[in-house]
Amino acid sequence: MKRTTVIFFAVVVLSTLAIGQGPTLNPMPNTIFVGADGKFETAPDTALIQFNISAQADNAKDAYDQAAKQAESTRQVLRSNNIDPKSAEIGFFSVNPQYDWKNPKHKVIGYQVTTSVSLKLKDFSKIGPVTQQLADGSVGESQSLSYTLDSTDEAKSKAVADAYRRARASAQSLASASGRTLGELSYASVDTFENTRVRAPMPLRAMPMAMAQSPAPTEEFSPQNVTVTAHVNAMFVLK
Repeated sequence: MKRTTVIFFAVVVLSTLAIGQGPTLNPMPNTIFVGADGKFETAPDTALIQFNISAQADNAKDAYDQAAKQAESTRQVLRSNNIDPKSAEIGFFSVNPQYDWKNPKHKVIGYQVTTSVSLKLKDFSKIGPVTQQLADGSVGESQSLSYTLDSTDEAKSKAVADAYRRARASAQSLASASGRTLGELSYASVDTFENTRVRAPMPLRAMPMAMAQSPAPTEEFSPQNVTVTAHVNAMFVLK
C-alpha cells in the first residue's frame, strides 16, 4: 500500500504541472491522472466577407436614400454571382446626426446612415468577383475577409482523439516507469477550442480598368488552416 501511495502522489504532481488548472478529484489508490493537449488542422469551409454600407447627407431622408441605393447595388452584385441576397446578414443599422462641435449650440449639420453586412460563401471562387464588384460599385469604403470552419464536429473528434492518445501515452510511460501495468480508463473530461485564424482587414476600392483585369488579391493563394484544439484529462487504473 505504501508503494501505491507514493506512485499516485508523484503522478498527481506531474499532472498538475502539465495541465495547469484542471478538475479537482479526490485521490484514489492505484490510479494515474494525466492531462494532455491535442489538435487537428484543417482547411476552412467558409469565407466571411464583411463590409459597411454608409451614406451621409444634409438630411436624414437623403442619407437614407443613398444608403438604400448602395444596398440595392449590393443585391445586384450578389444576384449577378448567383448568390441569394437573403444569405447576406445585417449586423446593425443606425441613423446618427452629425454635429458642428465648433458651434456652441452644437448645431446638426447632417445625418449619417450606416449598416453592417456580412456574407458567408462556401464557393471560394466567388470571393474575387464579389469583392471586386462591390469595390467597383463603391459599396462600402472597406471590406474584410476571413476564413472559418462551420462544420466542426469531425475536427473536434479528431482533436479529442489526438489529445487522448497523448494522455494515454503519458500514463503508459508513468506506469511502466513505476513497474506497474496501465489498466482501463476510469474517468475522462474533454474541452475543445476553435482557434480560427482571421486575416487582417483587406481594403478594396474601385480600381482603374487596367488594374481590374489583373487577378483578384486573393487569387491563387490558399486560405489559412483552421486549428481545433482539445484538452483531455484522464484517469487510468493501475494494475
